[in-house]
Amino acid sequence: MVALVTCAFFTAVTGATGITIIALGGLLFPALMSEKYEEGFSLGLMTISGSLGLHFPPSLPIILFGFVSGASIERLFMAGLLPGILMVGIPCVFSVYMGKKWRLERPPFSVKEFLSALREAAWEIPIPFLILAGIYSGFSTATEAAALTAVYVLFLKVLVFRELTLSRDVPRIMIASMKMVGAIMIILGAALGFTNYLVDAFIPMKILAFMEGMVDSRVGFLVILNLFLILVGCMMDIFSALLVVVPLVYPLATRFGIDPIHLGIIFLANLGIGYNTPPVGLNLFIASSRFEKPVVKLYKATLPFLVLLLLSLVLITYWPSLSLFLPNLLKP
Repeated sequence: MVALVTCAFFTAVTGATGITIIALGGLLFPALMSEKYEEGFSLGLMTISGSLGLHFPPSLPIILFGFVSGASIERLFMAGLLPGILMVGIPCVFSVYMGKKWRLERPPFSVKEFLSALREAAWEIPIPFLILAGIYSGFSTATEAAALTAVYVLFLKVLVFRELTLSRDVPRIMIASMKMVGAIMIILGAALGFTNYLVDAFIPMKILAFMEGMVDSRVGFLVILNLFLILVGCMMDIFSALLVVVPLVYPLATRFGIDPIHLGIIFLANLGIGYNTPPVGLNLFIASSRFEKPVVKLYKATLPFLVLLLLSLVLITYWPSLSLFLPNLLKP
């Protein structure tokens, strides 16, 4: 549960699912293994956790959908809260069930240990809040915030905690980081090239036109939309998908009486699931590189979690009130 909630928070802040796996996977995966969780379970949990959190503020995909569609970004943020909690909550419940099934040790909560851990993390806790403050105040761009964070962490490790030395440890870490990031960049570069080909060849338009001819009802449209968006999520990054696909789908959704706010939440849920869907979901390849496991093993590991996410998708898609309850409740 800690891993899922932490990753959801990180994805909400960054707006990029693969970065969550890269940044937090090296910390959380060994932690899960040390607590005696099965390797396949841990791999699946860490892979799908990268796509959680897209519905929570200050999610960049929500902002982009609002910009492209003209829907209210404030209402989209409110609409995403309950579906986002559902998509995090269902895997959490499954994780609790598996923990009880395996009879894992559950140490009792200790206020003393909590306060001790809080003191030890006093230097690190402000980091996400400083990043958000820097970006949303206009003091720094996202890239500049990343560079400032790296400088701050280097300062802590070298001068405050004295865990690293500039001459011996930092060059070694830089080389290891370049190898990891280089491998990820190859994957992302290939994905971006493939995305550009799909756009230039009008593939999404052709698929949508083919599916449109098979639809004559609202429910039928939603079924086709789910299949189409998961397919798009497999092949394209979320930002490209929103820019290319939203203008195509929006008029059709309006024709079938689907609320634009509800449509936005459906978009994000589907595209996030697409990242984890075999055989070409991007998160599968990023996790394979990050954890140094065969991608086929990731297919098997993510399958139970993928089924749970599809269950949450069904509820989000065919229960509009889940998305529209808070926006309608708080509407002036």
